[in-house]
Amino acid sequence: MANHKHSRTTEDIKRELTAIFRELKDPRVQGAFISIIRVEVTNDLSYCTVYISAIEGMERANEAVKGLKSAAGFIRSELARRLSIRHVPSLIFKATDSIEYSANISRLLHDLDKKRPQTEEEESDD
Repeated sequence: MANHKHSRTTEDIKRELTAIFRELKDPRVQGAFISIIRVEVTNDLSYCTVYISAIEGMERANEAVKGLKSAAGFIRSELARRLSIRHVPSLIFKATDSIEYSANISRLLHDLDKKRPQTEEEESDD
């Protein structure tokens, strides 16, 4: 039962953080196309690690993390206001390049598909 509650709390935090990020006025955050990739909350709810990725790449994600760190107090107080949990965890923001990595993999697969010679069956279908 505790594991279900922990998972639900983690998802609630992720959902609310997404909404709060949209409301931030910091240009480092507002101008970036950032996504919350993963949220990890410790079992005692003392820390919450938020992994951020940006479509523009790792450098842009690092800039967004700087903006989020400067607004961490505001973000935490907003979480406290929106969630009905006794203790709101301290927020730790980390940049990750998972969106850039997956876009690169998609691009490589697309390039391979272009270079692949057509088989006789595919040619007869055309």
